[in-house]
Amino acid sequence: MTQAIVVTATDTDVGKTVFAAALTRAIDGCYWKPVQAGVEGGTDSDTVRRLSSLPPDRILPEAYRLATPASPHLAAAIDKIVIDPAQLVPPPCPRRLVIEGAGGPLVPLAGGLLFADIFARWRFETVIVARTALGTINHSLLTIEALRARDIPILGVAFVGDANEDSERTIAAIGGVKRLGRLPRLAPLDPPSLAKAFAASFDLEDFAP
Repeated sequence: MTQAIVVTATDTDVGKTVFAAALTRAIDGCYWKPVQAGVEGGTDSDTVRRLSSLPPDRILPEAYRLATPASPHLAAAIDKIVIDPAQLVPPPCPRRLVIEGAGGPLVPLAGGLLFADIFARWRFETVIVARTALGTINHSLLTIEALRARDIPILGVAFVGDANEDSERTIAAIGGVKRLGRLPRLAPLDPPSLAKAFAASFDLEDFAP
């Protein structure tokens, strides 16, 4: 049976893919993006491959690669592709698998099907990636509620950005979740700097099976 950690976020462009790359490398695992919407300029799998420096066979092929950069349900409609939930089955992997969603958990895939519905079917522990910027408390607590409403296990929240102790503490306290750590914005952003920042900010024991 596949052992996996799901990585979702409070919004798009939060830093979820960078975190997923760091986590995949840290646990020496495999990575899978079930649905990629938008391929011009590179995919999330390309980013993870570059930032993790893992062998290419650890980056597993997407179930769906959609050309249009939009919400998956719209991208699929524009590309004239039907997303079949039966195809969204985590692929076998001899190592732990990091699964990255698209945007947040309530992103629609097809019809009324949401990513959260797929997460609920899988029942893997889930990491929420959140900004530290203004608005993160509301976005984070809404995301926590959405996952809890579907009995999706939450491993904790990983923050990305400049330190904001009050927001991070408030989200953990009100949401009843673990603050896993915080990745700063990195310049340059490359495999060595990302691995160093992850090791300094996160405890691998939090991600142990």
